[in-house]
Amino acid sequence: MSFMGFFPFRAADLAIDLGTANTVVYLKGHGIVLGEPSVVTLETINGIRRVRAVGDDAKLMLGKTPDNVETIRPLRHGVIADLEIAEEMLKHFIAKAKANAGVRLRGSPEIVLCVPSGSTVVERRAIRDAATNAGARKVWLIDEPMAAAIGADLPVTRPIGSMVVDIGGGSTEVGVLSVGGLAVTLSLRVGGDQMDDAIAAHVRRTHNLVIGEATAERIKFDIGAATISGEPRVAKIRGRDVVRGVPTEKQIEQEEIVEALGETVGQIVDGVRNALEMTAPEIAADIIEGGIVMTGGGSLLAGLDTVLSEATGLPVIRADDPLYCVARGAGRALEEMEYRGVLHAV
Repeated sequence: MSFMGFFPFRAADLAIDLGTANTVVYLKGHGIVLGEPSVVTLETINGIRRVRAVGDDAKLMLGKTPDNVETIRPLRHGVIADLEIAEEMLKHFIAKAKANAGVRLRGSPEIVLCVPSGSTVVERRAIRDAATNAGARKVWLIDEPMAAAIGADLPVTRPIGSMVVDIGGGSTEVGVLSVGGLAVTLSLRVGGDQMDDAIAAHVRRTHNLVIGEATAERIKFDIGAATISGEPRVAKIRGRDVVRGVPTEKQIEQEEIVEALGETVGQIVDGVRNALEMTAPEIAADIIEGGIVMTGGGSLLAGLDTVLSEATGLPVIRADDPLYCVARGAGRALEEMEYRGVLHAV
């Protein structure tokens, strides 16, 4: 038995990718132990507001709650919009992550939190405060592009330039990395949520049909694409007819969704090109060889790698397991001394 085997109660240090759309928790020594939507359902009874559901359970209620129940996302564009609710959500996810791994906690954990590279000092302090109030002993922050690059196994600590594009729910992080630091970074407030909004707006404008957030997201997953490749696909959508005010079902073609997502995809492409324009020549030479690595849920949009490659003239690779890349990178920074220098205290 190892020395630690004599102590079943121990601090369970965590790395958390606290995203606008999803939260992923990495437990030291265990790996990824939780991945759930960053959604909280609140119930108001006799003027008192309390948490009714968090994560997967809360997302099922989106758009289906009565007047005294509301389902909200406490983060917007990767930063905290509602500190109190974010704390409650963090407490829930930390407890559930430990339960999933069968860990009994002694003392307070050390927590590494991922933050957008463009977040302000005030926004970073809000994230730190949320983690501290949720029971953290020590809070470290790591820039999302750096965490994504580590999670994608890029040579971030070596004198080799590399580029990562992390497309999340509320923001897109573009980072050019070399020698353990970010040589160029851009934080774009555009991501998967904006894609959902664009789909919902298009359906209402062209089909006179009002659809909810969950339906727009499902359409994106089913037939969403940045460009048409192969046989075009169609999907059935259900919503409320704007004119008649009754529930109805219609059919939508993939070509329409490509058009609806055009502006959002264009903003991401422009951000990548702007970052390349600011990149030093020697680092740019390395990127020609290594290409651009995409991470995050938004990178799963069909054809996005093709559009990005055609716009930049560079090879574009989607990382393995892109949804968990950022959390895994933050976890490695917590566990491996090689990466401790990329963590920041606030």
